[in-house]
Amino acid sequence: MPKDTILILIAVAVGGGIVAAIAYYVTRFMRGSIKLSMSRTTFNPGDAITGSFDLLTKKPIQGNQLVVSLIGVEITRTRHDGRSRTRSHEIYRDEVVLEEAKEYQAGQTSKHEFEIAASNTSEPGFMNSALGKTLGAALSFLGNRRKRLKWKIEARLDAKGVDLKATKSIRINMKQLA
Repeated sequence: MPKDTILILIAVAVGGGIVAAIAYYVTRFMRGSIKLSMSRTTFNPGDAITGSFDLLTKKPIQGNQLVVSLIGVEITRTRHDGRSRTRSHEIYRDEVVLEEAKEYQAGQTSKHEFEIAASNTSEPGFMNSALGKTLGAALSFLGNRRKRLKWKIEARLDAKGVDLKATKSIRINMKQLA
C-alpha cells in the first residue's frame, strides 16, 4: 500500500472519530440536560451525601431509569523508561434508583433530591472485606506505581438512545486506610 494511502486512511479515521464525538454531544445537548447541586463536597465515611438535580427535557425521551450513583475510581500512574502512563478503573459503585421506566415529555422540568451513604470504612471488619482491601491497596504506594482514589456523584437518566447525565467530584476522607 502506498504511503500516501495510509496517511489518507488515518486522516479519515481520525476525522470520522471527531465528527462522531461532536454528533454525540450535540445529540445529547438537544435532548435535554441535568444540573447537579450539592451544598458540600467533602464527607467522612458513613456520612449521608445529599443533593439535588434539575432535569430538563427538550425532546420526548423514553427513560429506562433515573439513578444517582456514588462511584469510586482507582487512578494508577506508572513510570517506565521515562514514560508516564495513567489508567483508571472503577472499583466502587452504589446506586439509588429514583424513578423506574417513564416517558418524559418535551419541555418537562423536574427537581429531584437524593441521599446516598458514603462507604463506612470505620465499621469493624471493613478492612477484611473485599472493598476494604481494594481501597487500602488503592491508597498505598507500590514500587514505581502511584495509586489514588477519586470519588464522584453521577445523576443519570438512562434512556433509549443517548443518556443524560451530570457528575460532580467529591472527597471522602479515607485517612485511616493510608
